[in-house]
Amino acid sequence: MGFADDGGEEREQMSFDEAMPNSSSFFRNVDCAYFPCHEGVDEKSFNCLFCYCPLYALGPACGGAFSYTASGIKDCSACTRLHDGDAGVAIVREKFAELARLAATTDASRDEA
Repeated sequence: MGFADDGGEEREQMSFDEAMPNSSSFFRNVDCAYFPCHEGVDEKSFNCLFCYCPLYALGPACGGAFSYTASGIKDCSACTRLHDGDAGVAIVREKFAELARLAATTDASRDEA
């Protein structure tokens, strides 16, 4: 499955599994000064794999429990969506096409690099 870039050209898109071969779906860092950084998940199943949320850039489309601060910054401290066991990997897989589109470059921006 591909997607059209800004020029209307169809480009190939990697799946999550192609982009992350042989990856682990669970990681817990109990030595982290912030562990656990989100309340509401059992410490034994708390997954730190997505310490920095890959869905943050999706804004309201991320599907998580978030709010915006008075200054307009997205606050995800109430979200446990990616941290409960290995459920986060399935969620990122589901949203991977949207993330890939955000990260894709147009031919013009590649020429500038």
